[in-house]
Order: sequence, then C-alpha cells, then structure tokens
Amino acid sequence: MNAFDTLLPRPVSARSTGGTCRVTDPAALTDASTVVIDPVALPHPESYRLSITPQGVQATAGDAAGAAHAARTLRQLLGPDAFRAADIHTGEWTLPCGEVVDHPRFPWRGVLLDVARTFQPKAAVLRFIDLMAAHKLNVLHLHLTDDQGWRIEVPAYPRLTEVGAWRKGSWTGRQPDGDLTHDGRPHGGFYTTADLREIVAYARARHITVVPEVDVPGHSQAAIAAYPELGASGAPVEVWHAWGVSEHVLAPTDHVIDFYTAVLDHVLDVFDAPVVCLGGDEVPTKQWQEHHADRVAELGLDSVDAVPGWFLRTLGRHLAAHGRRTLGWDDVMDAGDLPPGVIVASWRGEEAGRAAALAGHDVVMCPEQHVYLDHRQSERPDEPIPVGYVRTVEDVYAYDPIPDGLPEDAHHRVLGAQAQIWTEHLDGPRRVDYAAFPRLAAFAEVVWTPPERRDPAGFVERLAAHHLPRLDALGVEYRPLSGPLPWQTRPGVPGRQR
Repeated sequence: MNAFDTLLPRPVSARSTGGTCRVTDPAALTDASTVVIDPVALPHPESYRLSITPQGVQATAGDAAGAAHAARTLRQLLGPDAFRAADIHTGEWTLPCGEVVDHPRFPWRGVLLDVARTFQPKAAVLRFIDLMAAHKLNVLHLHLTDDQGWRIEVPAYPRLTEVGAWRKGSWTGRQPDGDLTHDGRPHGGFYTTADLREIVAYARARHITVVPEVDVPGHSQAAIAAYPELGASGAPVEVWHAWGVSEHVLAPTDHVIDFYTAVLDHVLDVFDAPVVCLGGDEVPTKQWQEHHADRVAELGLDSVDAVPGWFLRTLGRHLAAHGRRTLGWDDVMDAGDLPPGVIVASWRGEEAGRAAALAGHDVVMCPEQHVYLDHRQSERPDEPIPVGYVRTVEDVYAYDPIPDGLPEDAHHRVLGAQAQIWTEHLDGPRRVDYAAFPRLAAFAEVVWTPPERRDPAGFVERLAAHHLPRLDALGVEYRPLSGPLPWQTRPGVPGRQR
C-alpha cells in the first residue's frame, strides 16, 4: 500500500509517481493560505489538486474550503506525527511524490452533537470541530434545547438558562428496559452569547457551518420549566431528568409565537448558518386536545395533529423573512402543507427522505438504522450502554445516502447525510469520543468519496494501519476495533452506565 492509499476519506483520484519530496517547513505546508485559488481550473465546490514532485508541492483549489482540504490531505501524507502540534516544527519530513485530484460527493457532510441532554463544555465543542475538520466534515448541527436542558443564553429571557439549563439528576439506564436508577447528581450548563460567537467563528475558520436547533413544539420541557405560561397545560414543571418523550408541549398561542420569535431573533444574530432547525419531531398531542381544542379550531386546523405544522409554518416564515431556511425532522412530513424551502432530515428511515425529495424538498439523510452513533457498536455485554441498533464500523461504511428507488433526476435533492451523536448515555467528551470514533471516520468517507471509489476491505485496512494512529496522535479515546478497553466497559448489570 503506497502513501496515497492511506488517505481518509479516500480521494476521487490519487496516484503515486514514486520518489519523495523533502519538506523544510511542514507547518507552512499545511497552512491553507499557501494554496493557489483557481475556480476556473477547479470549478467544483471544495475541490483541490495536489502535485508533489522532488522539486516541491503545487497545491491548487477551487475555493477557500478546497484549500483547507488540500492542507489536510498534505498533513495526512506527512504521517501521524504531523497531527501532534508540538512535533510538526521539528525534525526532517518527507512527502511521497504523486498527484491527488479531489472534491466531495455531497455538500452536506454533517454531525449532530447533542449538548442539551449532556452539556459539553465549550472547549470540548471546539475540539470536536477540529476533529470534524480533520475528516473533511462541514456541518455541525448543534442540538441546543430539549426537555432535559436549555443551553443557549437569551438575554431577553434569563430564566431559560437560570432555570432551564439545570436538572436535578439523570437516569443512568435505558428505556424501555434495564436499570432506571436516578444518579442524583445535578447536571447543567449553558453557552453565553460570547461562547457561541466563538464557536461559530472557530468553525467558520475551518469551513464548518454551525446549524443551531431550537426544538418546537415538543421536546420543550426545559423552556416550560423556566416559563410555565409557555406550556399547553399551564402547570409548573421541572426540567426533566428522564429520557424519552415528555408529554409537555408548547401552547399554540400568540404569546408563545412571540416568545420564540424573540428567541429566534437572538439565534439569527449569533449564528450565521443559512439553515436553522426547528425540530418538530416526536410531539404528543394529548395536552392540546385537553386544553386547546377551541384554539385549534380558531386557527382553522382540522385536528390537533396539525398543530406541529402550524408552529413550523409560522416560525418558518419568520426565518424566511430573514433569509434563512428551516430544517425539520421528518415528522414534519406528517403535519401536511410543508412550505417550499423546508429541508427534511430523514431520521426514521429512508422512506420520508425519498418522499420529501419526490415532493421537491431538499433532504439530509440521517436514518437511525444506519448513522446514529450513540447506538451500540456490538452485542458484547461490556459495551457501555446497549442502546438501539448494533452498528459496527463496517455497517456505517456500507450506508449510502441516496435512498433506494429514488429516481436519478431527484438525486440532487439529497444534500448529503448527517451522523447523530445523542448524549443521553454519553456523560462527557470521553464517551463522545468512544461513540463517535472510528465510526465517524467511516461516515466521513461515505459522504465524501464517490461509490465507485469505496472499498470496504481496503477501508478497514487503512483505518487500522494508518488512521487510528492519527487519532492516537490527536488524543481521541476511540473504541478499538477489537472491542472496548477495560476503562471503556460497562461494569455491573446490563443497562447500567457506570
């Protein structure tokens, strides 16, 4: 295997010509500012070309993102030690001679990081952005609000973080079976406006877009705990300390719309993404039936089942007026009358994504059966939490984001795919590392590399021999291919986290 065969994700074209190029200043070489931008020669977004000869390196890119990708590819070719920041300024370095011509398959190569269930410190988010960039991923979907926590400071509504950012503890087991012991440890935290501006700027500098999610009208118990008048029942509640789907939903009133419009105004001021996620998934309707039947009729809705769609359309119009698009989980397809321009995140399988694309909507494929990385990685009894589907590295690598049966003339509607890292059972950055890697490396190749260039057996060989050492150099506490290390296992009875 030559050095060009070790690259991950695998490029569109790479060939070795033999020989080496001596590198006198590797730190400068892996600086994207040294790459020539030529959009005429390389018109594809995020494209780049590397030509390495004994005389030196010629790097060309179609745009700034392509330049960054060229620099990342050069760093991989320098070897694992190039990922140790302290080492890249010292010693002798060589590059293999050859040529790489490359660009991504999909424009949306995303990861959802759930900071609502388990708060991730700002430093951990910045580190995760660096890991995304190293894998040429370009969308960080930041899940900021849910029943178990509200993580974004909104100056106009201070109780959202004074109350909504804190819960009295967490369940340590899983639903519907297993040990549901409450750990009794208060948990919380939130990002200040300055924190979020720093995160957005840090990601932008690495050509990663941060897409914020503010959940409506379900998954909203933390907000209701802070301001009970937002709730459909009007009753006081506490920030939820269990997992699953809370019955507490937002009231379909003008006051709630005004409240969330103000929240979104702040979100739009902080985040520069062209897309904002409004959630719309897993919304119980019982409280609307009990408390708001007259209001539902007043709104001209056929039933309470149409209320989630009303929220999406009403708040989505506000986003559209500010030049932003709405992203919603595929449950929004059930609400009917989905406005043009709404992007559908197909999470319950592929069918909703297929249907949305055929209806003329853009789609991000993120089916839980394939790319939920919080799900277990084997049937072994020592996996930390036996959640969801078993998805190995090989399973993730086998996924293709184009849904089966989607006509070719609708393929362009699939913007790409997104891996999900939900954190009900991931109690900190080390557990996020374990869940994400190396499966996220497999996902990165799925969304970058054209199908004809993918090679399952070759991927596992490259991963084990070449990419895991890069992760070691980056300090990633990934799950070894042979199984969890002793300190990564789950002691005690099945279903218990620690």
